[in-house]
Amino acid sequence: MTGAHTMFRPPAEAGSALIRVADGCPHNSCAFCAMYRGVPYRVHDPATISRRVALAAAQHPDARRIFLADGDVLALPAELLEMILMQARTAFPRLARVNCYASGQALAGKSDADLARLRKNGLHTLYLGLESGSAEVLRRMAKGGTVREMTEGCIRAQSAGLSVSVMVLIGIGGQELSAQHARQTAEALNAMQPALLSCLRLIPIKDTALARSIADGRFRQLTEEQSVRELRDILLGLELVGTVFRADHSSNILPLSGRLPRDKGRLLEELDELLECGALDQNTPGAMPALL
Repeated sequence: MTGAHTMFRPPAEAGSALIRVADGCPHNSCAFCAMYRGVPYRVHDPATISRRVALAAAQHPDARRIFLADGDVLALPAELLEMILMQARTAFPRLARVNCYASGQALAGKSDADLARLRKNGLHTLYLGLESGSAEVLRRMAKGGTVREMTEGCIRAQSAGLSVSVMVLIGIGGQELSAQHARQTAEALNAMQPALLSCLRLIPIKDTALARSIADGRFRQLTEEQSVRELRDILLGLELVGTVFRADHSSNILPLSGRLPRDKGRLLEELDELLECGALDQNTPGAMPALL
């Protein structure tokens, strides 16, 4: 079911049935991303999608979760998404939830009624890459969309009954904008109040615009110590009332997880202990992987 190019999905979707309903990403210009490099964006026709739903159901008849790929599936027309969701409900008798990636632009393009209908038909969780609450950081990273679009979109989606899992990148502002990134990201998250929050550490990818900015000295990466301090600054600024927090991706220096606000003190203590132990590199930026 992976087609001609790699199918990407969030770590939490490891056990989900994967169904590709589009190729690539409609934006596909972020300076830090190479997920859909060389993949022209294309929404699959309804007949192809129907065949893929049927094939996935034959392969995973007891699946309770489906993840729709590729990037930003919420950007598909609402009517097509409703068709997909209704077919999935019929084909998978034990289906509990359908999840997908979403962007601020896609959320802005859906009315409150659209979001409510999608939720009614089984859409459950949207994975939204905020990356940063700083407009300047997003501009430098050619992110597309705005902090306002993502913030308002998250609020509207959750008001419609959807869960939103927001992703933030530690270090995406570099050394120059680290403080601004931390402060404004916490502010945006406080406005969003997402159901889930994942903090990942920025890992530069070879041959991206970000990698070229690092090579010519325009972007200075955070050291290990600076990355931990930035994560601590974001966490310290959070005023979330019911969010599952994770910073346990393999990119993170110290795996963390908990519920906010309940575990905020414990998480800060764990970061403080790491900073005080003196084991973090204070001088060398993160290494760039040779592949991907």
